[in-house]
Amino acid sequence: MTSAPSLIPELDDIVRRGDPQRRADAARRISELFLAGAAGFGSDHVDLFDGVLTSLVPHSDLAERIDLAERLSLIQNAPRGLVGQLAHEDEIAIAGPLLRRSPVIDEKMLVEIASEKGQGHLLAMTERPTLSPDLTDVLVGRGDQAVVRRAAGNAGAAFSTSGYSTLIQRASQDGVLTIRLGQRNDLSPDQLKTLLSGSIDVVRRRLYLNVPPERQNAIKQVMNVINAPTARTVRRNFDPAQRTVLRLNREGALGEAALLNFARAFKYEEAIVTLSAMTGIKLDTLDRLVSGDRDDPILIAGKTINLEWATVRALILLRNGSNRASPADIENARLNYARLMPATAQRVVQFWKTR
Repeated sequence: MTSAPSLIPELDDIVRRGDPQRRADAARRISELFLAGAAGFGSDHVDLFDGVLTSLVPHSDLAERIDLAERLSLIQNAPRGLVGQLAHEDEIAIAGPLLRRSPVIDEKMLVEIASEKGQGHLLAMTERPTLSPDLTDVLVGRGDQAVVRRAAGNAGAAFSTSGYSTLIQRASQDGVLTIRLGQRNDLSPDQLKTLLSGSIDVVRRRLYLNVPPERQNAIKQVMNVINAPTARTVRRNFDPAQRTVLRLNREGALGEAALLNFARAFKYEEAIVTLSAMTGIKLDTLDRLVSGDRDDPILIAGKTINLEWATVRALILLRNGSNRASPADIENARLNYARLMPATAQRVVQFWKTR
């Protein structure tokens, strides 16, 4: 620290009366002095630099603060106050490097920043080598799709029980998230079952193909449980409905109007036979899919033949039967149907047809 005293006498004057340019110049000079000798400085010296730089660095221009943050992010004994100051900046180019890897930022500060800053700050944190359950609770609760996917794919991330519940719930509408969660070694068998129960076949298949053999065995076991017939399995007789639909087809009256009428009249067999004829999906396959726990098969089948939302809604209400869907569930289904791309639906249906 032999050259530091030469800067000290003028610092008080610069901080109290110096113009912005003098302060920025002083910040640059002292930052370079610290960066050049950081490896040899003790805690007292680091604290001295910290006190000076936290007063001067805010006067530096954007490019200099970005460069300083990048360099400080790699230093084990970087000034804590200065690092915290820069990590709180709204400009992600400054805060990002420190949030991604600085060893100086403690968990308390990470949780604080994650609780108040934007998605860019949260996304940067997901790249840290380890993420605590307290931090991931905030990331999962506040993060957008990119943040949640990145956190789930971080092998060093730890999640609380509630954090995993939220992730699994969000994964029911996000195939990429389902795959990333399914690849995690810390996912319990019960959590894996819940995850797969809320996913569609094409996502399950993709997950199966992207995990090691031992994980494939676990997925097979879970799927055997999910697909096992239960005492409540309904054995339906579709023969009368098939005759009705064949007659309508001969009369040229088979189409969306007939499908809507069957659904509104709660004629399940006739509606499923009609939907099977219109989409080309085998009747037993379509019945099994629609009888499941999710509305997705109806949305996907409907999108491939461009059904109106009124028809899709009637089919959802038909599927739920006495378990009436809530208005919120119906609205969520409507939004998902609007977002679903026809090409995506076609790929899923093609997979169903080849099974």
